[in-house]
Amino acid sequence: MDPPLVNDSSFSPANPSSYTLSEIWPFPVNDAVRSGLRLAVNSTPSDKDVSTAAAAAAAAEESTVTDLTAGWGGRKARALNSEEDESSKMVSLSSSGNEVKDSGEKKRKLCGSESGNGDGSMKPEGETSSGGGSKATEQKNKPEPPKDYIHVRARRGQATDRHSLAERARREKISEKMTALQDIIPGCNKIIGKALVLDEIINYIQSLQRQVEFLSMKLEVVNSGPSTGPTIGVFPTGDLGTLPIDLHRNIYEQQEANESRGSHPEWLHMQVADNLLHDSSSNLETLIFCSQTLRSKVQRDFEELPPGAFQKLRESLTTLLKKFHKGPPKVRTQISIAVAALAVHVPAADWGDSGIVSWLRDEMNMHPEYVPGFLELLTVLPEETFNYKIAARPDRRRQFENELTSQMEAALSILTACLNITELKEQVLEAFASWLRLRHGIPGAVLACHPLVHAALSSLNSDPLSEASVNVISELIHYTASPSSGGISAQTPLIQVIVPQILSLKAHLRDSSKDEEDVKAIGRLFADVGDSYVELIATGSDESMVIVHALLEVTSHPEFDIASMTFNFWHSLQLTLTKRDSYSSLGSEASIEAERNRRQHIFRPAYESLVSLVGFRVQYPEDYQGLSYEDLKEFKQTRYAGTLLILTECFILPAVADVLIDAALILGGDTTLKILYMKLLEANAQTGNNFQEWRPAEAILFCIWAISNYVSAVEAEVMPQVMALLQNLPQQAQLLQTACLLVGAYSKWLNAAPASVSILPSIIRILMSGMGTSEDCAAAAALAFRHICDDCRKNLCGYFEDLYTIYCMAINGGGGYKVSAEDSLNLVEALGMVVTELPLDQARSALEKLCFSVASPLEEAAKEDLDKKHARELTVHIDRFAFLFRYVNHPEAVAAEINKHWAIFRVIFDARPWDMRTMESLCRACKYAVRTSGRYIINTIGEMLAKIQFHYQQHHQPCFLYLSSEVIKIFGSDPSCADYLKNLIESLFAHTTCLMTSIKEVTARPDIADDCFLLASRCLRYCPHLFIPSPIFSPIVDCAIIGMTVQHREACHSILTFLSDVFDLEKSVNEEQFVRIRDSVMIPRGATITRILISSLAGALPSSRLDTVTYTLLALTRTYGSQAVGWAKESVSLIPRTAVTETESAKFLQALSDVTYGADVNSLIGHAEELSDVCRRNRTVQELVQAALKPLELNLVAPVS
Repeated sequence: MDPPLVNDSSFSPANPSSYTLSEIWPFPVNDAVRSGLRLAVNSTPSDKDVSTAAAAAAAAEESTVTDLTAGWGGRKARALNSEEDESSKMVSLSSSGNEVKDSGEKKRKLCGSESGNGDGSMKPEGETSSGGGSKATEQKNKPEPPKDYIHVRARRGQATDRHSLAERARREKISEKMTALQDIIPGCNKIIGKALVLDEIINYIQSLQRQVEFLSMKLEVVNSGPSTGPTIGVFPTGDLGTLPIDLHRNIYEQQEANESRGSHPEWLHMQVADNLLHDSSSNLETLIFCSQTLRSKVQRDFEELPPGAFQKLRESLTTLLKKFHKGPPKVRTQISIAVAALAVHVPAADWGDSGIVSWLRDEMNMHPEYVPGFLELLTVLPEETFNYKIAARPDRRRQFENELTSQMEAALSILTACLNITELKEQVLEAFASWLRLRHGIPGAVLACHPLVHAALSSLNSDPLSEASVNVISELIHYTASPSSGGISAQTPLIQVIVPQILSLKAHLRDSSKDEEDVKAIGRLFADVGDSYVELIATGSDESMVIVHALLEVTSHPEFDIASMTFNFWHSLQLTLTKRDSYSSLGSEASIEAERNRRQHIFRPAYESLVSLVGFRVQYPEDYQGLSYEDLKEFKQTRYAGTLLILTECFILPAVADVLIDAALILGGDTTLKILYMKLLEANAQTGNNFQEWRPAEAILFCIWAISNYVSAVEAEVMPQVMALLQNLPQQAQLLQTACLLVGAYSKWLNAAPASVSILPSIIRILMSGMGTSEDCAAAAALAFRHICDDCRKNLCGYFEDLYTIYCMAINGGGGYKVSAEDSLNLVEALGMVVTELPLDQARSALEKLCFSVASPLEEAAKEDLDKKHARELTVHIDRFAFLFRYVNHPEAVAAEINKHWAIFRVIFDARPWDMRTMESLCRACKYAVRTSGRYIINTIGEMLAKIQFHYQQHHQPCFLYLSSEVIKIFGSDPSCADYLKNLIESLFAHTTCLMTSIKEVTARPDIADDCFLLASRCLRYCPHLFIPSPIFSPIVDCAIIGMTVQHREACHSILTFLSDVFDLEKSVNEEQFVRIRDSVMIPRGATITRILISSLAGALPSSRLDTVTYTLLALTRTYGSQAVGWAKESVSLIPRTAVTETESAKFLQALSDVTYGADVNSLIGHAEELSDVCRRNRTVQELVQAALKPLELNLVAPVS
């Protein structure tokens, strides 16, 4: 017999000693480095794949889930510490290509959203949602709006608002197509819930594919003759000629499978796939398909195998792994993943005494000729630890991770032995990188002298091995910083080895002969070093500054993909330098402040260089006018911020504006402004002092805009000169647009400037010029106009007539202005803020003037046939009413205007109650009138509610419910309003419960469900004395029970929140009589509610609702204690033990029981997640659990008539 390829041990432990910080980076710090940077630039394009194995798997349609993001460290999620009105001046992106989009406050002001409603609910302010109910019969005699009325651009910030018209139109189209699909798919129209419908459609299409593929495989078998290879031997072959018919019957008619689970057609597919893989005449396409089939079946349906099938399945897969040890790579990868998935499913003892790694070592010793295939398996093993496509129980998954961790040294010894085979060196390094992701705590002193580490370091300059080496070094960097491996202090010897090697690559960044991909890989290593060791670097030692200068070198690279790798480091360093927690060990405040100042002083030169380096990144390209939509979008993402999709990984990539903010937080906004102003002067001088070449100047102005929140309002050196320069800019659209943005961003500075009154007229002229240049520029100017009127309102009080003239010209299109109806709302808001600052008498007059200009077009339209008007012709004016009522903070004046113009509101209510869009706009205006006027509107509120009550019964507009909830917030506790509020509540709820008597009806009307239960929650909080004793309370609870499993996210959230509020009633109501009524309603229904909640955890609702469902269950348990635990026990007992074991059930029930005695809530959340994972581990188990719990078949009380 050949000597063993692998021994039990390949290295001996060593005891690490203590090291000082300077010893971690033992390299010289020369004077050139200390004195500054001489930065050179180079060029590279895109990144390589992180893992060869992952790339091969991805190419084969589906692959292992590899936790690549763990190697990138914590990604940045910025939260600016500025006031809301300041953050509103920042710019977001939109699909329209308009740069001037208000990312925060503007979004809320246009759609009326709030961060909260005062009652704990989250509710965007546009008052409707998704594709409401079926109203064909009740609307057939009503005039239809123009067919194209849904084809509108969503307001800024409303593209994903569930109450926006554009979002509703999109969802209505989806619903129509879903209905069409349901009609095509046999039996699909009997299924409720979009998620379940989609599942059924997917299953149907996949089954059709399987039938075609199976027939193709069968034909391949017939053409190839009988297979001579081994078979799994656990599935009866049967008469394959009848299989497609059997498949159709089992899948679509839902008949019971044969008693022998192995005879299920799905597993017959596996048998045929196994035969074809063993057949030497199968072509590549057949091999890839069959390997994917095997892999998928092992991952997802291993539990369906008959007992004792493991050995034969392992033998077959091992034979295939040997057969394809030289390729094709896609097939070998899929088979390796299948073997790894098998290892996740079965305990280590089934592989021998020491688990799969020892089994793999023995196989390699016995069959050294098949080492490449076994190395592929060794590579994917740790990756499959985190692959949740594998339908393994959570306990077993944790056991597998522990098993691999305990066998890590054995795995490394195998890889060390394989290093001697030159052809396998790249594969060995990739496998080593994969095992490092387990973060097992091997001492740094051991790894520092390990042959695998030295092989990776020595191969960094080797073209064939550089990619694999970079992957290893990157994983080593993150390994040294991982707490599970002991952290930096325990890994100091390893850091001493790898950091100098990385720094020696700095020269390659400027080497034009280097391959572009290699340069990017080197940049990645420097970024990893910065991200992982940022706390050490922040100490400011001479050694750490070498790292900082190297990272500045990467930042200076002309390719944005390379330079941006360092942006996260600069943010992390800024946080470390500025946050107090970084200095907590120093004790006294004086020591903390002294150390903070010392460190920030050290890093000031680096951040000054950073400002100069990143400014040119935001410059418009020369050919910007010829850019495609996608290229222009990418450029704007580079300037601003956001989530970028980089290859197959999605993470937060800080944009240039964020990096400038980081610099401003270290240097101070005023200092950063001075640096940028000098750049602006340089740009002006280089282009002939007249900004003839506008792009460099525009880029610097953009940078000045980006740091506006950090520049002092009393800055007197630079900003006056910047404002003077703005007046001499050429009339170029992009340049003027950025100038308008900048003016708006510095509105607080304008207000505080000593010469504010003299500066404002020239600034207003700039904005007027912007309004007449282009639509995008006009949008920026209108936004700036709003900010200036907000912050400078006191200085502008005397100029209301002039501002009103500008407003009239803008909304009427006079003077060549290009302000859209949407952006004109900024102007309305601006004037509303100025009116607020006026004395009451002057405010009355000014508001009357504004409202008259808004009402006149509506009154003209009312003289004609309102039914035939396009909705947009009305809502553009109604929305202006809404903004005036919202931003003019004079309650008496607003109440007077709503009373005066109620007649036109009444006419529109009566003429177009069928038009959802017009009703939303009208209800929004009424809502703001009620909010601002408060009790001054008491004379109008009665008729307003009467209109709502009457029209809701006929047209079921959800916005009527939401407007009612706003009225409840204001008047719910007012005794004088009790009678008509009680009638309103009972009427609306009684009609709603008649509309939603089944889950199908709730699904068809998600907007009504959403707003109905928001109203119910507010009734509990603001007028429980009207709601709880009423006869409608019990039916509305039954309606909530019916809709608990609705798939619509917002409707489901509102329903579960309402039930939680009912259970938590004691938190808001102290009246014992209300609690007794609550208990009389909820206790008889407690078992039903609990059972539906358990089924929701187990798969009736998407896993994204897990937190909401768990909290509702928690509220129920805290209220009813052991009784609720008994309900839960009864529900869980219905789940078959093949799906959830007794132990798993007991853990969840114990956690639920512990909560009743004050245990940590997080314990329940963890056990609820684990129960959910167990029940959702594959489709078969999920269907089994839902069939046992039957959440849609529970008996419910009939609704009120």
